[in-house]
Amino acid sequence: MFKRTILTELENWAKKKNRKPLVIRGARQVGKTTVVNQFAQNFEQYIYLNLEIPSDRKPFDDFKDIETLLQALFFLKNKEYSKRKKTLLFIDEIQEVPEAFNVLRFFYEQMPEIPVIAAGSLLETIFNTKLSFPVGRVEFLVVRPVSFIEFLEAIGETSALEQINNIPLNSFAHEKLLTLFHTYALIGGMPEIIKEYAETKDITSLTTLYDSLIASYIDDVEKYAHSNTQTQSIRHVIKTSYFEAGKRIKFQGFGKSSYGSKEMGEALRTLEKALLLSLIYPTTSAKLPIIPELQKSPRLQLLDTGLMNYAAGMQKEIIGTTDLNNVYQGTIIEHLVGQELLACNFNALSALNFWVREKTSSTAEVDYVITNDGKLIPIEVKSGKEGKLKSLHLFMDESPGKIAIRLYAGELLVTKVVTPNGKNYHLLNLPYYLVSQLPKYVDWLNKDLSKIKSKK
Repeated sequence: MFKRTILTELENWAKKKNRKPLVIRGARQVGKTTVVNQFAQNFEQYIYLNLEIPSDRKPFDDFKDIETLLQALFFLKNKEYSKRKKTLLFIDEIQEVPEAFNVLRFFYEQMPEIPVIAAGSLLETIFNTKLSFPVGRVEFLVVRPVSFIEFLEAIGETSALEQINNIPLNSFAHEKLLTLFHTYALIGGMPEIIKEYAETKDITSLTTLYDSLIASYIDDVEKYAHSNTQTQSIRHVIKTSYFEAGKRIKFQGFGKSSYGSKEMGEALRTLEKALLLSLIYPTTSAKLPIIPELQKSPRLQLLDTGLMNYAAGMQKEIIGTTDLNNVYQGTIIEHLVGQELLACNFNALSALNFWVREKTSSTAEVDYVITNDGKLIPIEVKSGKEGKLKSLHLFMDESPGKIAIRLYAGELLVTKVVTPNGKNYHLLNLPYYLVSQLPKYVDWLNKDLSKIKSKK
């Protein structure tokens, strides 16, 4: 079963007293339809509509009032129109009838007892253009590629799944979990890829699936480009972004092109709306709130690390490595950590953040920062000794916090560190595969530190 974590989110949504129609967002092929079909098993009746099918879209084209629409939908799908039966209504490919978005408000206002979910391919591209959106009358959930925990479940590694949920982790589980995480890092989190791997355990059989996925994203360009010029620039971004992922980028001449800053900026932001990539802007403060510095160069985060590995020809380097930080100058593991951090968040406003200090005297960069208990916690994805964490030390000198995180290939370890300027803090050293458990480990460490203080 894929997407157990988001199934839990759907179950929580369905139980809400003031539930609103739910719009599921996400890039193509991340499993939006699959997860709703799984969720539908909790209901007595399930009405699935695909608005790419003329007969399914006709009731929305002919919409007059919500009562008549519902009667037509139940009749069309041969379901009993009764409030006594627990029925889930799923409107897929809703972007085919943009006016259907406005119909969602009537479900909320007049038929709140019926759980309604909407989703669609390229949904993001019609926001703020063709769409009269029912603001305040719908809620959102974002589906992203499969996380490492979901990957373990998909390939049947139940014992590994059980161990990764132990806080703190048993040391005997480290080697196996690290090996499994390397496999996950290699193939990525696209559901179709993982399904094939779970069935065959053959990495070579995945080639055609990678090709097909990348080709489908390129073929989609015509659906959201506004001109032939933009079509070409977006295609260029898709093809070259795999080589630029995980790095800070300039719009001007992106991907070694002759395109200007305006053209590349529009193309990148269009693909960001389609959730195929993210532009991560740095913050320069070690305290809350996080304010992205939009005038600085962003870092490029793609949808999936597995697609990046395949397109950039990095798969062979990953196979057999003992430390992912040694592959591609650490870019792959840093990118995958970002993917895992996002996979744990279903909020539409979820975003990655990193920290920089760009001064003439000294330049520093911390890979990620996350919020916890009113403070920013820095995350470095790095092997080596603690003394080499120069940027982390500089951040901690400016931060009121006392905890920092280092993700690496080693085992779980907590160490006391002193910066060159004399500040004491605790460094939580976590193996890469525990990214999804970061909040739990920060809570665990805080409780442990509280016990130590109370003993004193």
